[in-house]
Amino acid sequence: MPAPHPEEFRRRAVALARERTEPVAELAKELRISESCLRNWMAQADVDESDSDTKLTSKEKEGTDRAPPGEASLGDGERDSEAGSRILRPGE
Repeated sequence: MPAPHPEEFRRRAVALARERTEPVAELAKELRISESCLRNWMAQADVDESDSDTKLTSKEKEGTDRAPPGEASLGDGERDSEAGSRILRPGE
């Protein structure tokens, strides 16, 4: 996975896309990012700027992207604190 773009780059790209002086696909190509990437940034900016109760803001997402050290995420918001502490042997 490529390294994330700086936040300022994202903000400026979204601002340029919102000006609608050129198609989003063309702007994305000029910025050397995919059109879907730019559209995702635009959608997330819309959520961040609204008071949506149904979608997570960027700040809310920051706390949900990683499990604490030593805990594995189960994918449904729950954590397995015993993950990694069990050794499976043949026949178990």
